[in-house]
Amino acid sequence: MNRKHIYFGILLVCLALNIVFTQKMVHQFKFENYENAIIFCVLNLIVFPIALFVYKSDKKQKV
Repeated sequence: MNRKHIYFGILLVCLALNIVFTQKMVHQFKFENYENAIIFCVLNLIVFPIALFVYKSDKKQKV
């Protein structure tokens, strides 16, 4: 398994986690569980830059 496949897998996991965290955040906000909504928001803000970093590093390796 080469490096390109590993970066692609990490990118997919990060993006899937972003979708899940966003969905959980909206659900918790709707039912007025604001502490949980903030937790999922923070997790989303942590995971998204990781996905962006992996995408940029993968893009640099293709060149």
